[in-house]
Amino acid sequence: MKSWWIRTADNAMALELRDIPVPQPEPGQVGIRIRAAALNRGEFIAGHGLHTASKARPAGFEAAGEVTSLGEGVTRWKVGDRVMGRCDGAFAEHGCMTADEVFAAPQRLTWEQAAATTVVFLTVYEAVMAHGRLAAGEWVLVTGISSGVGVAALQVAKALGAKVIGTSGSLDKLDRLKALGLDLALHTRKPDFVPAVMQATHNQGVDLVVNNVGGSVFPACIEAMGFQARLAMVGYVDGLVEAPMDLGALHSKRLQLFGVSNKMRTLSHRIAAAQALERDLLPMVLDGRVTPLVDRVFALDDLPAAQQIMQGNQHLGKLVVRVD
Repeated sequence: MKSWWIRTADNAMALELRDIPVPQPEPGQVGIRIRAAALNRGEFIAGHGLHTASKARPAGFEAAGEVTSLGEGVTRWKVGDRVMGRCDGAFAEHGCMTADEVFAAPQRLTWEQAAATTVVFLTVYEAVMAHGRLAAGEWVLVTGISSGVGVAALQVAKALGAKVIGTSGSLDKLDRLKALGLDLALHTRKPDFVPAVMQATHNQGVDLVVNNVGGSVFPACIEAMGFQARLAMVGYVDGLVEAPMDLGALHSKRLQLFGVSNKMRTLSHRIAAAQALERDLLPMVLDGRVTPLVDRVFALDDLPAAQQIMQGNQHLGKLVVRVD
């Protein structure tokens, strides 16, 4: 079968298409016929990668498809089930998923939408709901709101009844997000958004920040936060992983800062997170309050073209590969 592999090479992520045997599920896993797989920035952008070694590994880690085989001990799923979830080596024709991390793919979603659900909404669940504790009527600031996580954070925040401020370097993307309920669109890539944020919140500051941009806007995010506000550190589009910290603001405003990452997570952590996602957020997808936004769809052979689009920040929401 076809399978894309990825490795670091000359400060870039290099892809290689291989022909490998169809993987067989181990105990506790299900085998699937992959119908679609989604791109995630952390894997494809040099400097933000999920690995640093030069040794190649199967590319992709979320997909949707049909169950084709069951590993020993799996009873929840059956052959033919329409599923979505984490899948190591997702950019391939077949793959395996840990049964406890598998979700039933909602009938209202296309294969492409289902493939773009798991990782981004798990990130948003932790940033906005589990740790962010966003409530109706509160204000949330999302930097880099046109990213996959940014768009999903907007959708979930609006479903919770919150008000959303978003920053982006693209006026076109901001205009498109207004249709999803964006309350205040700030056209900037710079840390110059604090005055507009404070004006919108009547000088109270925001209750939650979801920072997808990185260190260049971190001090401004702290300045824009209100009393007992929370900040989720999610991404580093700017490549800056260090930033100065105003300890006085942290202290006086009683701020809470936390990171959201898929790195260094044990299987037990992943299963617990999957259960929480299924309980608390996926009902929003099932009833239509939230729908994954897929910007473009590529053929499996065209994964390198999708990578180029991601590197150029030319998309809004998620990029997906269809596996025909």
